[in-house]
Amino acid sequence: MFAARYLALRVAATVPVLLGVTLAVFVAMRLIPGDPAVIFAGDRATGEDIARLRSELGLERSLPVQYGIFLASLARGDLGVSIRTARPVAGELGARLGRTLELAVAAIALTVAAGVPLGIASAVRPQSALDRAGLLVSLAGITAPAFVLGVLLQLVFAVRLGWLPTAGAGSPSHLLLPALTLGAFPIANVARLSRATMLDALGEDFVRTARAKGLAEAAVVWRHAWRAALLPTVTVVGLQFGYMLGGAVLVEMVFAWPGLGRFLVQAIASRDYPAVQGTVLLLAAGYVLINLIVDVLYAALDPRIRHGA
Repeated sequence: MFAARYLALRVAATVPVLLGVTLAVFVAMRLIPGDPAVIFAGDRATGEDIARLRSELGLERSLPVQYGIFLASLARGDLGVSIRTARPVAGELGARLGRTLELAVAAIALTVAAGVPLGIASAVRPQSALDRAGLLVSLAGITAPAFVLGVLLQLVFAVRLGWLPTAGAGSPSHLLLPALTLGAFPIANVARLSRATMLDALGEDFVRTARAKGLAEAAVVWRHAWRAALLPTVTVVGLQFGYMLGGAVLVEMVFAWPGLGRFLVQAIASRDYPAVQGTVLLLAAGYVLINLIVDVLYAALDPRIRHGA
């Protein structure tokens, strides 16, 4: 009963968040300079052509009416028609969503595979050469902008060494550099958090008791201390996955990756209101859904959370 109540509360809390996102996206698009009807009609369009197009797009109506129509369309699953491609936005997003998820999943896999062991190893041997090396890797991952790191990786591994392709998609070799670029910041965050939480756990009384009983150090670390350090790490990994969905914009542009981020940049450049609205809403909904999954998983790992809901 507690679990069902906790889940219901979390699901209900996402509704006003998503409504706020729709309003923010709608208002932000209307604040962007330029008339989408003029841009879409072209330089040779007459005033009548522009007026007709504005009527078709509903731009001549008041903003509250436009927003109401927008919400009603969303309720039907209709994201409108792209001004730039003249195709349904839902179809355009569906054709690119898989590529963005592929990139994000690869990046989060690298984050878990590299960040967690690095943080644990640094905590087990504090102030060692490994700990200092982990700190340098974390600082590099946090401070290096994605577009700078991506270009550097292209220069080294694609141009100089010729090991990997510079851009595009289609094979695992195309995926490696974009995933590493997107995962650099999350790897650094997860490594730092894993180190901090593991250090705290290693100082707890139950760990000292386990050592006093004569357990091997590996058993102490993985069977006892790691369990205590797991919850914060799960939360951060989930939040980093949500960050990757939005952060993929720059990475996809650098590597010409055919995903949602690249489509969003192209839509913004052409003042494609329906495409921008649909893409941002999809990314925001994905972020909210990931946060919901993290909340539920957190409660599953620690029953005290859902019992207090």
